[in-house]
Amino acid sequence: MGKKEQRLARKAERERLAERERLAEREIVLAAVQEDVTALQYATEMLRGDQDIVLAAVKQNGYALEYASNELRGDQDIVLAAVKQNVRALYYASDELRGDRDIVLVVVQQDGIALCYASDELRNDRDIVLVAVRQDGLALCYASRELCGNREIVLAAVQQDGLALRYASRELRNDREVVLAAVQQNGLVLACASEMLRNDRDIVSVAVRQDGYALEFASDKLREQLK
Repeated sequence: MGKKEQRLARKAERERLAERERLAEREIVLAAVQEDVTALQYATEMLRGDQDIVLAAVKQNGYALEYASNELRGDQDIVLAAVKQNVRALYYASDELRGDRDIVLVVVQQDGIALCYASDELRNDRDIVLVAVRQDGLALCYASRELCGNREIVLAAVQQDGLALRYASRELRNDREVVLAAVQQNGLVLACASEMLRNDRDIVSVAVRQDGYALEFASDKLREQLK
C-alpha cells in the first residue's frame, strides 16, 4: 500500500471512530434525557438539534423546549408535543409558531391564560380569544384592545370569571347585561362598573346578594337605601 493509500486509510479509520463516538454520545444523551430532561441543556449544540432526543425530552417535560436548538424550537411537531405536555412551553417556541393558529388553539383550550404567549395577531383573533376566555375569563387581559370591546367575548369572559370585567372596554362596563353577568359571578366587580350602573338598584342588589361587601361600591344614594 502506497503512502497516499495509507493516509486515506488512516483518515477513513479516524472518521469511523469519530462516528462511533458520536453515536455513543447520542445514545448517552438520549438515555439521560429520558431520566432527567434537564440533561438536554448540557448536550452539544448538534445533539440539542437532534429531533429524536428533543422529542423524547419535551414529551416528558414541555419546558425542555427551552434547551432545544433554534431550528427545533421552530419545528411544528416538536412544539406541538411540548405544549401538549405543558401548554406554557409555548413561551419557548419560535415567533412563527407562537403565531401558528393550530398550536395556539391547542394551548388555550387547556389554559386560557397562556394566550399571553400567542402572537399579537392571534390575540386579536376572535375565535382564539373566545376559546381562551371560555376556559379562563381572565385571559381577556391578554386580548387585543379591539376584542376587549367585543360584546360576545366580554360576556363569555365575565360569565366564566366576573373579575374579567376589569379588562372590558369602558363601553361594556356600562352595558347592563355584561355587568349583571359579572356581578352574579363576583359581586365585588361592581367596583369596575360604570357610575351609572353602580346606581342601578337591580344590579347593586344582585352584587350585594353575591357578596355583601359589594355595597361599598354602590352609589352613595343606593348605599343609604340598601343599608
